[in-house]
Amino acid sequence: MRYNFDFVKHRKKFFTFSIVITLLGILTLAIFGLNFGVDFKSGTNLDISVGQTIAKEKAVEILTKAGFEEKTFTPPTIGGNQDRVTVRFDRVLLPDEVQKIEAAFVEVYGENVTKEENTVDTTIARELINKAGLAVLLASVGIIIYVSIRFEWRFAVASIVALLHDAFIVISLFSIFRLEVNLPFIVAVLTIIGYSINDTIVIFDRIRENLRFTKLKTFDDIAQLVNNSISQTMTRSINTVLTVLFAAVCLFIFGSESIRLFSLAMIFGLVSGAYSSIFIASPVWLVLKNATLKPRKPASVGAKE
Repeated sequence: MRYNFDFVKHRKKFFTFSIVITLLGILTLAIFGLNFGVDFKSGTNLDISVGQTIAKEKAVEILTKAGFEEKTFTPPTIGGNQDRVTVRFDRVLLPDEVQKIEAAFVEVYGENVTKEENTVDTTIARELINKAGLAVLLASVGIIIYVSIRFEWRFAVASIVALLHDAFIVISLFSIFRLEVNLPFIVAVLTIIGYSINDTIVIFDRIRENLRFTKLKTFDDIAQLVNNSISQTMTRSINTVLTVLFAAVCLFIFGSESIRLFSLAMIFGLVSGAYSSIFIASPVWLVLKNATLKPRKPASVGAKE
């Protein structure tokens, strides 16, 4: 199936849209930062199973009676079969405080109450943040090297622009909507990088193949080459993204609370990855390639008789 849409003609609009989202994300990050979860922020996370249905309001009431003000913990989330409460405290709880909370739930729901405690101190949280950033950096460097060897440096630059675009779009959206950033979020970002570069490489491979049969003399020649290459791979790209996107949406709707934000990050990233592969990566390569064309010499004027 061929698409006749002129992807190159509207490149400035797509560049502008991405720049606006990026600037908004930078502004939000500068003002509010990221909403780090317990994995990256010192504190205690309690996962309490009560063995029967519990409402969020009831969980807050029990925690309040146990001596904790609402401002000291995040709003509890209800997961599992509506019988599991997850609540995060912004500081590390002492052992007797954890026992006090467990006793408060036991008093209401009986001996079937069980708990799982996850505590992270400041040193570990800082180390996790540094290692997460290092993982993304190493993945980007590896991709640059691979694409430069397999294709050329212009393809590498364009692919990294698209890759960083996707990662930052997801980070920006999580910052704008104040969604919690935890370890599954980092896994989602690394997974998104993999899918993004896969979509981009499919289009670049077709561009490289079409280059063998095309002589590039003008900007229009490059534009036609890019448009044809995107059109030829569009169906494959859409089908690939929709397949994974369907799975991510199902996980978001039907999955447990612990993987919901992971699924949401994947949804954001898959949509952004499909967009950037088509509307960002290829036009960036076009701009770089166009800079290598020699300017056409003006036609010589015939001598006057």
